[in-house]
Amino acid sequence: MNKLIIFSIIGFLAQLVDGSLGMGFGATSASLLLMFGIAPAVASASIHMAEIVTSAASGASHLWYRNVDKNILIKLTIPGAISAFVGAAFLSNIPGDIIKPFISIFLIILGFYIIIRFLFFNHVSSSIKQSPTLSKRFLTPLGMIGGFFDAVGGGGWGPITTPILIARKGISPKKVIGTVSTSEFAVAVSATLGFILFLGLEQLNWQWVIAFMIGGVVAAPIAAWLVRIVPTYLLGVLVGGLIILTNSMTIIKSLSLSVSLSLFTYALIIVLWMVSIWYQIKNRKRFIAVEE
Repeated sequence: MNKLIIFSIIGFLAQLVDGSLGMGFGATSASLLLMFGIAPAVASASIHMAEIVTSAASGASHLWYRNVDKNILIKLTIPGAISAFVGAAFLSNIPGDIIKPFISIFLIILGFYIIIRFLFFNHVSSSIKQSPTLSKRFLTPLGMIGGFFDAVGGGGWGPITTPILIARKGISPKKVIGTVSTSEFAVAVSATLGFILFLGLEQLNWQWVIAFMIGGVVAAPIAAWLVRIVPTYLLGVLVGGLIILTNSMTIIKSLSLSVSLSLFTYALIIVLWMVSIWYQIKNRKRFIAVEE
């Protein structure tokens, strides 16, 4: 029962983050699952199985509201799905105790990436109306990198693909978010099939997965309300710091550091996190609100 509650809470928090920020479901949930001692492959498999439901609903909504560039969608989704399957196979064949610190390092880098992006690069204009033509030469490697690290790290599709696409001229942030969210369904399905094939269904606890989904569904409307209250530029820093802190716990545990050194590390991370939040609040006027 305790694990069911934990999974529900993790699903709730992850969806709360993703629904408010537009990214971070996988990275947040993977970080929390690793902190609770769940094996990386099982954690990623559970996340992607839950994401099949959440990404399907998200993708259908974006398609309904025409927030999807179908040309980019096809070019991005196919390599992303193939690479996610390969990433699932890779992660499933490595012992959890060996790979866990490396996954945590990747997630810490992802956390820093999210913080830096929202501290210094959270101002984009959505006034561009023309439809861009992005080549397969650009979208194929982007999809492959995003899909692989999404499966291996339990998250990364949104944080990797969304900022890179937003940085390209000629496509609005609304189209980017809608296209990436819709393509995530195929990536989640492909990664889940890979985990089922190489791990086996017996490795997964379906009660955990269902609890994870329930927590996410409950959080969805709350996240929609929260995004109206807490500004996006601040949420990015909050989420990035949470990812760094939780994964630092995993690494410190694997290194068997002394109590004093561990406490100093935690304190340093928290202080830097608080400074980033303070900096972001103080300089909030520098950011240009993204038009709907």
